[in-house]
Amino acid sequence: MADRRRRRRRKRTGAAGCLCALALLTGVGALAAYAVPWAGAELGGMLKRAAGKAVEETVNAVSEQGADFPELTVTIEEVEGDFYYQQLAEEEQTVYRELLQGVQDMEECILVHAGRDDHPEKVYEYLLYDRAELFWCDGSSKMTVYDSYTEFYPGYSCTEEIRSQRQAEIDAAAEECLSGVDAGASEYDRIRYVFEYIVNTVDYDENAPDNQNIYSALVGKRSVCAGYSRAAQYLLGRLGIRTIYVVGTVEGQGAHAWNIVSCGGKYYQMDVTFGDPVFYSAESGEKLPENVINYDYLCCTDAEIAVDHVQNSEVRYPACSQDDLNYYRLEGMYYDAYDPQLLLNAMNESIYTGEPMFVCKFSDGDVYEQARDGMVSYLFPRAAQNLAGAYGLSSVKYTYIKDDTHFKMTVFWDYE
Repeated sequence: MADRRRRRRRKRTGAAGCLCALALLTGVGALAAYAVPWAGAELGGMLKRAAGKAVEETVNAVSEQGADFPELTVTIEEVEGDFYYQQLAEEEQTVYRELLQGVQDMEECILVHAGRDDHPEKVYEYLLYDRAELFWCDGSSKMTVYDSYTEFYPGYSCTEEIRSQRQAEIDAAAEECLSGVDAGASEYDRIRYVFEYIVNTVDYDENAPDNQNIYSALVGKRSVCAGYSRAAQYLLGRLGIRTIYVVGTVEGQGAHAWNIVSCGGKYYQMDVTFGDPVFYSAESGEKLPENVINYDYLCCTDAEIAVDHVQNSEVRYPACSQDDLNYYRLEGMYYDAYDPQLLLNAMNESIYTGEPMFVCKFSDGDVYEQARDGMVSYLFPRAAQNLAGAYGLSSVKYTYIKDDTHFKMTVFWDYE
Protein backbone atom coordinates (compact mmCIF):
# COMPACT_ATOMS: atom_id res chain seq x y z
CA MET A 1 0.00 0.00 0.00
CA ALA A 2 1.29 3.51 0.76
CA ASP A 3 4.96 4.35 1.05
CA ARG A 4 5.54 4.45 4.79
CA ARG A 5 7.89 7.37 5.24
CA ARG A 6 9.34 8.42 8.52
CA ARG A 7 6.71 10.42 10.35
CA ARG A 8 7.28 13.70 12.16
CA ARG A 9 5.55 14.49 15.40
CA ARG A 10 2.18 16.14 14.94
CA LYS A 11 1.34 19.49 16.51
CA ARG A 12 -2.27 18.65 17.35
CA THR A 13 -3.62 17.77 20.76
CA GLY A 14 -6.15 15.14 21.70
CA ALA A 15 -6.33 11.45 20.81
CA ALA A 16 -8.76 8.94 19.44
CA GLY A 17 -9.14 7.14 22.72
CA CYS A 18 -8.10 7.09 26.35
CA LEU A 19 -4.36 6.84 26.81
CA CYS A 20 -3.37 4.54 29.63
CA ALA A 21 -0.14 4.55 31.59
CA LEU A 22 2.80 2.35 30.79
CA ALA A 23 2.27 -1.10 32.26
CA LEU A 24 4.98 -3.53 33.39
CA LEU A 25 4.92 -7.30 33.45
CA THR A 26 4.03 -7.01 37.11
CA GLY A 27 0.77 -5.22 36.11
CA VAL A 28 1.07 -1.53 35.93
CA GLY A 29 -26.88 47.28 2.99
CA ALA A 30 -24.36 49.84 1.84
CA LEU A 31 -20.91 48.45 2.21
CA ALA A 32 -21.19 45.43 4.43
CA ALA A 33 -18.92 42.60 5.50
CA TYR A 34 -20.24 39.34 6.85
CA ALA A 35 -19.25 35.73 7.33
CA VAL A 36 -20.57 33.37 4.69
CA PRO A 37 -22.64 30.60 6.31
CA TRP A 38 -21.31 28.15 3.74
CA ALA A 39 -17.68 29.08 4.32
CA GLY A 40 -14.83 26.58 4.39
CA ALA A 41 -13.71 24.85 7.54
CA GLU A 42 -10.33 24.88 9.20
CA LEU A 43 -8.70 22.90 11.97
CA GLY A 44 -6.95 24.79 14.74
CA GLY A 45 -5.72 23.71 18.18
CA MET A 46 -7.49 20.45 17.66
CA LEU A 47 -10.40 21.96 15.80
CA LYS A 48 -11.56 25.54 15.72
CA ARG A 49 -14.27 27.35 13.86
CA ALA A 50 -13.07 29.27 10.85
CA ALA A 51 -15.65 31.97 10.33
CA GLY A 52 -14.91 31.83 6.62
CA LYS A 53 -13.65 34.49 4.31
CA ALA A 54 -15.36 37.85 4.56
CA VAL A 55 -17.53 38.95 1.67
CA GLU A 56 -17.78 42.65 1.05
CA GLU A 57 -20.97 43.69 -0.70
CA THR A 58 -21.97 47.00 -2.19
CA VAL A 59 -25.58 47.33 -3.34
CA ASN A 60 -26.34 49.60 -6.27
CA ALA A 61 -29.85 50.26 -7.51
CA VAL A 62 -29.19 50.24 -11.24
CA SER A 63 -30.35 47.88 -13.97
CA GLU A 64 -28.40 45.39 -16.08
CA GLN A 65 -28.16 47.97 -18.83
CA GLY A 66 -24.54 48.46 -19.76
CA ALA A 67 -23.30 45.10 -18.38
CA ASP A 68 -21.08 43.44 -20.98
CA PHE A 69 -21.15 39.71 -20.23
CA PRO A 70 -18.39 37.66 -21.91
CA GLU A 71 -19.20 34.50 -23.82
CA LEU A 72 -19.64 31.59 -21.41
CA THR A 73 -17.26 28.88 -22.61
CA VAL A 74 -17.45 26.52 -19.61
CA THR A 75 -19.98 23.95 -20.79
CA ILE A 76 -22.57 22.07 -18.76
CA GLU A 77 -20.81 18.83 -19.65
CA GLU A 78 -17.65 20.04 -17.91
CA VAL A 79 -19.39 20.55 -14.57
CA GLU A 80 -22.50 18.36 -14.52
CA GLY A 81 -20.71 15.68 -12.50
CA ASP A 82 -19.67 18.12 -9.75
CA PHE A 83 -21.49 17.24 -6.52
CA TYR A 84 -22.19 20.75 -5.22
CA TYR A 85 -23.11 21.97 -8.71
CA GLN A 86 -25.91 19.43 -8.64
CA GLN A 87 -27.28 20.98 -5.44
CA LEU A 88 -27.91 24.32 -7.16
CA ALA A 89 -30.95 25.66 -9.00
CA GLU A 90 -30.61 26.14 -12.75
CA GLU A 91 -29.95 29.88 -12.47
CA GLU A 92 -27.30 29.28 -9.83
CA GLN A 93 -25.65 26.66 -12.04
CA THR A 94 -25.12 29.36 -14.65
CA VAL A 95 -23.46 31.55 -12.01
CA TYR A 96 -21.30 28.55 -11.02
CA ARG A 97 -20.04 28.21 -14.61
CA GLU A 98 -19.44 31.97 -14.87
CA LEU A 99 -17.42 31.98 -11.66
CA LEU A 100 -15.42 28.92 -12.71
CA GLN A 101 -14.55 30.52 -16.03
CA GLY A 102 -13.56 33.74 -14.30
CA VAL A 103 -11.28 32.24 -11.67
CA GLN A 104 -9.65 29.88 -14.17
CA ASP A 105 -8.59 33.03 -16.03
CA MET A 106 -7.88 34.83 -12.72
CA GLU A 107 -10.20 37.66 -13.71
CA GLU A 108 -10.20 40.58 -11.31
CA CYS A 109 -13.95 41.18 -11.83
CA ILE A 110 -16.40 38.47 -12.89
CA LEU A 111 -19.85 39.46 -14.12
CA VAL A 112 -22.45 36.95 -12.96
CA HIS A 113 -26.18 36.64 -13.53
CA ALA A 114 -27.13 37.13 -9.88
CA GLY A 115 -29.03 40.15 -8.63
CA ARG A 116 -30.06 41.75 -5.39
CA ASP A 117 -31.94 38.72 -4.02
CA ASP A 118 -29.43 36.09 -5.07
CA HIS A 119 -26.44 34.60 -3.27
CA PRO A 120 -23.43 34.24 -5.58
CA GLU A 121 -21.22 33.91 -2.50
CA LYS A 122 -22.91 30.57 -1.73
CA VAL A 123 -22.36 29.43 -5.30
CA TYR A 124 -18.71 30.44 -5.01
CA GLU A 125 -18.25 28.40 -1.84
CA TYR A 126 -19.86 25.42 -3.57
CA LEU A 127 -17.51 25.87 -6.51
CA LEU A 128 -14.46 25.80 -4.23
CA TYR A 129 -15.81 22.69 -2.47
CA ASP A 130 -16.10 20.91 -5.82
CA ARG A 131 -12.83 22.07 -7.34
CA ALA A 132 -9.81 21.23 -5.20
CA GLU A 133 -7.56 22.25 -8.08
CA LEU A 134 -8.42 25.96 -7.61
CA PHE A 135 -5.63 26.38 -5.07
CA TRP A 136 -4.99 30.02 -6.05
CA CYS A 137 -8.46 31.12 -4.80
CA ASP A 138 -8.22 32.14 -1.15
CA GLY A 139 -11.99 31.99 -0.55
CA SER A 140 -12.50 35.72 0.01
CA SER A 141 -14.51 37.96 -2.29
CA LYS A 142 -16.03 41.39 -2.80
CA MET A 143 -19.26 42.10 -4.63
CA THR A 144 -20.99 45.07 -6.16
CA VAL A 145 -24.64 44.08 -6.45
CA TYR A 146 -27.05 45.53 -9.03
CA ASP A 147 -30.72 44.76 -9.60
CA SER A 148 -30.10 41.82 -11.92
CA TYR A 149 -26.36 41.14 -11.95
CA THR A 150 -23.30 41.26 -9.73
CA GLU A 151 -19.71 42.29 -10.17
CA PHE A 152 -17.84 39.57 -8.29
CA TYR A 153 -14.23 40.16 -7.18
CA PRO A 154 -12.60 36.90 -5.96
CA GLY A 155 -9.50 36.97 -3.80
CA TYR A 156 -6.38 35.24 -5.08
CA SER A 157 -3.51 34.00 -2.95
CA CYS A 158 -0.84 34.41 -5.62
CA THR A 159 -0.02 35.93 -8.98
CA GLU A 160 -0.42 34.12 -12.30
CA GLU A 161 3.34 33.56 -12.46
CA ILE A 162 3.47 32.01 -9.00
CA ARG A 163 0.36 29.99 -9.81
CA SER A 164 2.18 28.41 -12.75
CA GLN A 165 5.19 27.61 -10.58
CA ARG A 166 3.02 26.07 -7.87
CA GLN A 167 1.02 24.09 -10.39
CA ALA A 168 4.23 22.50 -11.61
CA GLU A 169 5.16 21.61 -8.01
CA ILE A 170 1.69 20.16 -7.38
CA ASP A 171 1.90 18.10 -10.57
CA ALA A 172 5.28 16.71 -9.51
CA ALA A 173 4.04 15.89 -6.00
CA ALA A 174 0.91 14.20 -7.34
CA GLU A 175 2.94 12.13 -9.79
CA GLU A 176 5.29 11.05 -6.99
CA CYS A 177 2.30 9.91 -4.95
CA LEU A 178 0.35 8.22 -7.71
CA SER A 179 3.38 6.41 -9.12
CA GLY A 180 3.07 4.06 -6.15
CA VAL A 181 -0.42 2.86 -7.12
CA ASP A 182 -0.52 -0.55 -8.79
CA ALA A 183 -2.05 -0.43 -12.26
CA GLY A 184 -4.55 -3.14 -11.34
CA ALA A 185 -5.43 -1.79 -7.89
CA SER A 186 -9.10 -2.00 -6.95
CA GLU A 187 -11.09 1.11 -6.07
CA TYR A 188 -10.79 0.28 -2.38
CA ASP A 189 -7.02 -0.21 -2.65
CA ARG A 190 -6.69 3.15 -4.41
CA ILE A 191 -8.71 4.85 -1.68
CA ARG A 192 -6.72 3.20 1.07
CA TYR A 193 -3.45 4.07 -0.65
CA VAL A 194 -4.26 7.78 -0.77
CA PHE A 195 -5.57 7.70 2.81
CA GLU A 196 -2.33 6.16 4.06
CA TYR A 197 -0.12 8.33 1.86
CA ILE A 198 -1.55 11.58 3.19
CA VAL A 199 -1.45 10.41 6.81
CA ASN A 200 2.16 9.30 6.41
CA THR A 201 3.45 12.37 4.60
CA VAL A 202 1.51 15.40 5.89
CA ASP A 203 1.95 17.01 9.30
CA TYR A 204 -0.89 18.89 10.96
CA ASP A 205 0.13 22.53 11.42
CA GLU A 206 -2.42 25.30 11.89
CA ASN A 207 0.26 27.87 11.03
CA ALA A 208 1.12 26.29 7.68
CA PRO A 209 0.94 28.73 4.74
CA ASP A 210 -1.96 28.18 2.32
CA ASN A 211 -3.43 25.61 4.69
CA GLN A 212 -6.87 25.76 3.07
CA ASN A 213 -5.68 24.31 -0.25
CA ILE A 214 -3.87 21.39 -1.81
CA TYR A 215 -0.53 23.19 -2.15
CA SER A 216 0.00 23.09 1.61
CA ALA A 217 -0.57 19.35 1.85
CA LEU A 218 0.96 18.06 -1.38
CA VAL A 219 3.99 20.36 -1.60
CA GLY A 220 4.43 21.93 1.83
CA LYS A 221 3.51 18.67 3.63
CA ARG A 222 1.89 20.75 6.40
CA SER A 223 -1.78 21.65 6.55
CA VAL A 224 -5.10 21.54 8.42
CA CYS A 225 -8.26 19.57 7.74
CA ALA A 226 -9.21 21.60 4.66
CA GLY A 227 -5.82 20.89 3.07
CA TYR A 228 -5.91 17.21 4.03
CA SER A 229 -9.41 16.74 2.62
CA ARG A 230 -8.85 18.70 -0.56
CA ALA A 231 -5.61 16.78 -1.19
CA ALA A 232 -7.52 13.51 -0.84
CA GLN A 233 -10.21 14.84 -3.17
CA TYR A 234 -7.61 15.92 -5.73
CA LEU A 235 -5.53 12.73 -5.69
CA LEU A 236 -8.51 10.38 -5.72
CA GLY A 237 -10.00 12.38 -8.56
CA ARG A 238 -6.80 11.74 -10.51
CA LEU A 239 -7.36 8.03 -9.84
CA GLY A 240 -10.94 8.12 -11.08
CA ILE A 241 -12.56 7.93 -7.63
CA ARG A 242 -15.57 10.19 -7.06
CA THR A 243 -14.76 12.12 -3.88
CA ILE A 244 -16.89 14.74 -2.13
CA TYR A 245 -15.52 17.46 0.12
CA VAL A 246 -17.75 17.43 3.23
CA VAL A 247 -18.19 20.34 5.63
CA GLY A 248 -19.51 20.11 9.16
CA THR A 249 -18.38 20.12 12.75
CA VAL A 250 -16.85 17.88 15.36
CA GLU A 251 -18.97 17.87 18.48
CA GLY A 252 -17.64 20.24 21.11
CA GLN A 253 -14.64 21.27 19.00
CA GLY A 254 -15.82 23.27 15.99
CA ALA A 255 -15.80 23.31 12.20
CA HIS A 256 -14.21 20.50 10.28
CA ALA A 257 -13.86 19.14 6.76
CA TRP A 258 -13.58 15.54 5.55
CA ASN A 259 -14.66 13.42 2.55
CA ILE A 260 -17.22 10.99 1.21
CA VAL A 261 -15.87 8.53 -1.36
CA SER A 262 -17.56 6.29 -3.91
CA CYS A 263 -16.40 2.69 -4.09
CA GLY A 264 -18.12 -0.09 -5.99
CA GLY A 265 -21.16 2.09 -6.59
CA LYS A 266 -21.64 2.75 -2.85
CA TYR A 267 -20.65 5.72 -0.70
CA TYR A 268 -18.46 5.74 2.40
CA GLN A 269 -17.31 8.36 4.89
CA MET A 270 -13.58 9.09 5.12
CA ASP A 271 -11.65 11.51 7.34
CA VAL A 272 -7.94 11.63 6.50
CA THR A 273 -7.15 14.16 9.23
CA PHE A 274 -8.57 11.89 11.92
CA GLY A 275 -6.70 8.96 10.42
CA ASP A 276 -3.60 10.36 12.05
CA PRO A 277 -3.95 9.93 15.83
CA VAL A 278 -1.84 11.85 18.31
CA PHE A 279 -0.20 9.94 21.11
CA TYR A 280 0.89 11.39 24.40
CA SER A 281 3.80 10.22 26.52
CA ALA A 282 3.07 7.48 28.99
CA GLU A 283 3.20 8.28 32.69
CA SER A 284 6.75 6.95 32.76
CA GLY A 285 7.71 9.62 30.23
CA GLU A 286 8.23 7.12 27.41
CA LYS A 287 6.83 8.19 24.05
CA LEU A 288 4.46 6.02 22.08
CA PRO A 289 4.90 5.22 18.37
CA GLU A 290 3.93 7.93 15.90
CA ASN A 291 3.87 5.86 12.71
CA VAL A 292 0.42 4.47 13.41
CA ILE A 293 -2.73 4.99 11.35
CA ASN A 294 -6.23 5.16 12.79
CA TYR A 295 -8.43 3.24 10.35
CA ASP A 296 -11.73 4.00 12.09
CA TYR A 297 -12.24 6.80 9.56
CA LEU A 298 -11.44 4.85 6.38
CA CYS A 299 -14.56 3.86 4.41
CA CYS A 300 -16.89 3.95 7.40
CA THR A 301 -20.64 4.46 7.70
CA ASP A 302 -22.71 7.51 8.59
CA ALA A 303 -23.46 5.94 11.97
CA GLU A 304 -19.79 5.36 12.71
CA ILE A 305 -18.64 8.86 11.82
CA ALA A 306 -21.65 10.43 13.55
CA VAL A 307 -20.09 9.41 16.88
CA ASP A 308 -18.07 12.64 16.73
CA HIS A 309 -18.83 14.29 13.36
CA VAL A 310 -21.89 16.30 12.33
CA GLN A 311 -22.13 17.11 8.63
CA ASN A 312 -23.81 20.23 7.26
CA SER A 313 -27.56 19.57 7.21
CA GLU A 314 -28.13 22.12 4.42
CA VAL A 315 -26.43 19.82 1.92
CA ARG A 316 -27.96 16.55 0.70
CA TYR A 317 -24.96 14.27 1.09
CA PRO A 318 -25.21 10.66 -0.15
CA ALA A 319 -26.13 8.06 2.47
CA CYS A 320 -23.22 5.92 3.67
CA SER A 321 -24.82 2.83 5.16
CA GLN A 322 -22.60 -0.07 4.05
CA ASP A 323 -19.97 -1.47 6.42
CA ASP A 324 -18.51 -4.07 4.05
CA LEU A 325 -15.27 -2.07 3.74
CA ASN A 326 -14.70 -1.76 7.47
CA TYR A 327 -10.92 -2.01 7.77
CA TYR A 328 -11.00 -4.14 10.92
CA ARG A 329 -13.39 -6.64 9.37
CA LEU A 330 -11.26 -6.90 6.25
CA GLU A 331 -8.08 -7.41 8.29
CA GLY A 332 -9.52 -9.93 10.77
CA MET A 333 -9.42 -7.54 13.73
CA TYR A 334 -13.20 -7.35 14.32
CA TYR A 335 -14.89 -9.31 17.14
CA ASP A 336 -18.62 -9.86 17.65
CA ALA A 337 -18.09 -11.54 21.03
CA TYR A 338 -15.50 -11.64 23.78
CA ASP A 339 -13.53 -14.87 23.41
CA PRO A 340 -10.48 -14.65 25.72
CA GLN A 341 -8.62 -17.58 24.16
CA LEU A 342 -9.19 -16.33 20.63
CA LEU A 343 -7.91 -12.88 21.56
CA LEU A 344 -4.91 -14.26 23.46
CA ASN A 345 -3.97 -16.43 20.48
CA ALA A 346 -4.17 -13.39 18.20
CA MET A 347 -2.03 -11.32 20.58
CA ASN A 348 0.54 -14.08 20.85
CA GLU A 349 0.69 -14.34 17.07
CA SER A 350 1.39 -10.59 16.85
CA ILE A 351 4.25 -11.07 19.35
CA TYR A 352 5.76 -14.10 17.58
CA THR A 353 5.80 -12.21 14.27
CA GLY A 354 7.37 -9.13 15.90
CA GLU A 355 4.44 -6.77 15.30
CA PRO A 356 4.82 -3.45 17.18
CA MET A 357 1.19 -3.48 18.28
CA PHE A 358 -2.05 -5.43 18.42
CA VAL A 359 -5.43 -3.84 17.62
CA CYS A 360 -8.91 -5.24 18.06
CA LYS A 361 -12.32 -3.65 17.49
CA PHE A 362 -15.60 -4.88 18.97
CA SER A 363 -19.09 -4.86 17.52
CA ASP A 364 -20.82 -2.87 20.28
CA GLY A 365 -20.40 -1.25 23.68
CA ASP A 366 -21.44 -4.28 25.72
CA VAL A 367 -18.94 -6.60 24.08
CA TYR A 368 -16.28 -3.93 24.30
CA GLU A 369 -16.77 -3.30 28.03
CA GLN A 370 -16.52 -7.00 28.78
CA ALA A 371 -13.43 -7.38 26.63
CA ARG A 372 -11.77 -4.20 27.91
CA ASP A 373 -11.84 -5.28 31.54
CA GLY A 374 -10.70 -8.81 30.74
CA MET A 375 -7.89 -7.68 28.48
CA VAL A 376 -6.49 -5.18 30.97
CA SER A 377 -6.63 -7.49 33.98
CA TYR A 378 -5.82 -10.83 32.37
CA LEU A 379 -4.97 -10.99 28.66
CA PHE A 380 -2.33 -8.27 28.47
CA PRO A 381 -0.29 -9.69 31.39
CA ARG A 382 -0.58 -13.23 29.93
CA ALA A 383 0.57 -12.06 26.50
CA ALA A 384 3.42 -10.12 28.11
CA GLN A 385 4.59 -13.30 29.83
CA ASN A 386 4.65 -15.01 26.45
CA LEU A 387 6.62 -12.08 25.03
CA ALA A 388 9.21 -12.42 27.81
CA GLY A 389 9.57 -16.12 27.20
CA ALA A 390 9.75 -15.82 23.43
CA TYR A 391 12.46 -13.16 23.46
CA GLY A 392 14.35 -14.08 26.65
CA LEU A 393 13.47 -10.86 28.50
CA SER A 394 13.64 -10.53 32.27
CA SER A 395 10.94 -7.85 32.24
CA VAL A 396 8.46 -6.62 29.69
CA LYS A 397 6.79 -3.29 29.14
CA TYR A 398 3.65 -2.67 27.17
CA THR A 399 1.36 0.29 26.68
CA TYR A 400 -2.31 0.16 25.86
CA ILE A 401 -4.99 2.57 24.67
CA LYS A 402 -8.67 2.18 25.49
CA ASP A 403 -10.94 3.74 22.88
CA ASP A 404 -14.36 3.87 24.49
CA THR A 405 -15.78 5.82 21.54
CA HIS A 406 -14.96 3.33 18.80
CA PHE A 407 -14.98 0.17 20.98
CA LYS A 408 -11.34 -0.56 20.27
CA MET A 409 -8.29 -1.70 22.22
CA THR A 410 -4.69 -1.17 21.14
CA VAL A 411 -1.58 -2.50 22.86
CA PHE A 412 2.03 -1.61 21.97
CA TRP A 413 4.72 -4.21 22.72
CA ASP A 414 8.23 -3.28 23.82
CA TYR A 415 10.74 -5.89 22.66
CA GLU A 416 13.75 -4.45 24.50
